[in-house]
Amino acid sequence: MSRLCAFLFCAMIALFPLAATASTLLASVDRTRLAVGESFELTLSTADVTLFGRPDTTPLQAQFEVGAVRQVNEVASLADDHGPSTRWIITLVARQSGTLTLPGLSVGELRSQPVVLQVLDADTPARPTTAPVFIEATLDQDQAYVQAQVILTLRVYHSVPLYDDSTFAPPDLPDARVQLLGGRRTYEKVINGVRHGVLETRYALYPQRSGTLTIPALLFTATPVENSNGGSPRAGATLRVRSAQITLRVLAKPALYPADATWLPARSLSLQESWNPAPEDARVGDSLTRTLTVKAEGLSSAQLPPLPSTELTGLRRYPDQPQLNDQNSERGLLGSRQEREALVPVRAGVQELPSVEVVWWNTREDHLERTSLPARMLNVTERVQAPSTPASPTVAQPAPQVLWPWQLATAVLLCTSVLGLGLWWRARSRPAVARLAALGPSPRSLLDDLKRACLDNNPQASRQALDAWARQQPQTLAELAEHYPLLSEALDGLNGALYSEAGRYWQGERLWLAVSGIPANGRHHPEAEDNLPPLYPR
Repeated sequence: MSRLCAFLFCAMIALFPLAATASTLLASVDRTRLAVGESFELTLSTADVTLFGRPDTTPLQAQFEVGAVRQVNEVASLADDHGPSTRWIITLVARQSGTLTLPGLSVGELRSQPVVLQVLDADTPARPTTAPVFIEATLDQDQAYVQAQVILTLRVYHSVPLYDDSTFAPPDLPDARVQLLGGRRTYEKVINGVRHGVLETRYALYPQRSGTLTIPALLFTATPVENSNGGSPRAGATLRVRSAQITLRVLAKPALYPADATWLPARSLSLQESWNPAPEDARVGDSLTRTLTVKAEGLSSAQLPPLPSTELTGLRRYPDQPQLNDQNSERGLLGSRQEREALVPVRAGVQELPSVEVVWWNTREDHLERTSLPARMLNVTERVQAPSTPASPTVAQPAPQVLWPWQLATAVLLCTSVLGLGLWWRARSRPAVARLAALGPSPRSLLDDLKRACLDNNPQASRQALDAWARQQPQTLAELAEHYPLLSEALDGLNGALYSEAGRYWQGERLWLAVSGIPANGRHHPEAEDNLPPLYPR
């Protein structure tokens, strides 16, 4: 009965997150920045596949033109690692500019969260709009610093339907690095009373030299859809349209920027720090994982330099490989660099970690900035040594506790019942005379375990066996390492194998030789017993 109750309880806990997810209606848009007259899509999604109906779009009609509403049902897929879902895709067109809020919509008993949009004033393309297909190429700024981000936006407007075979050659710039920002966007826009389809592609440009950067005309090729006399569609003549040539002024690095600092022109930059476990609980020999993350808006992760390293005499440092990541946003690239390192204190006391500073140039406000993390003090305490194995059996004295009389009587009755049952069960399966059990591991067996783990090149087992051996020594492991240089070097190699990815290449023979060379207190050398003469010499 108890097992059945436990199983039902675990099943309820496992199904609770699924029920919470299924009762959620999430709202998202394909774009958060757009212009008046441009269409965009609002998507409502839920994991509840039993939810039917149509969203109530009445709250949207005051500020948006509501178009088609499509419902898409998806089944669970193991390949994409997602469960079943139901989506409603609503096509909308903003009526006015400004910061608009899409109100929450209701489907059945569920309601979505509001979504904020930034709607710009309607801009008319500079080129004539009489052609069925034309291109608009724009830059988000007329001038930029060298190696700073410039966003190139290419929009293809077409008033005739096109096949999906359209191609757009990316810009080829020898003096700039070009990176595609996301995929192609498709939406609609009304120009002079004519509805046009829009194909939008964005690129991030990073000029590598100061001066004038010329972006040549880009070629767009597509096949229009024409209707024959019978009404069936057919392919028309291939269209080839070129964009206008654009010129960008590239500024050199400012003279007041520090010469010894890496040039970082960004819109914004942040620096974060995290620890696992908390650094306030640091002890000698413990591993503290410190994670530093720098994020820069307008820079790729490849442009972010390594952060200053932590070099202290009382800490051993084992860094991991940095993690680089790039994210696309409405303002371009958001590059991040995450550096993780394991810090192992080797001595007790107060350790001061220096501050971490990153110098960068604010391209939005055009001035020098310094982002830093303050210095941190680590109060490292000694590791609590466990008591050595006693030579004779002792009875542990429990700490005095205040117990109610009925609690004490119940505990005594329960303990005596369990003890009697255990003795009776033990007597059934054992002989009348029991063997004397060993009170604990002998020093010789601890050394044998350490030798076996070292010769097997197993860093985890070697560390456990080393700690068990050190608990029977009159000195701590840190004190032994100070007196024996070979042991200190072997410990560094063991810690490096434990706190890095090089553990599978560790060789434990060096650690065993260092430990076996330490004279035992009142005991023979670890290999002395192997060199004893035979008991009955011939």
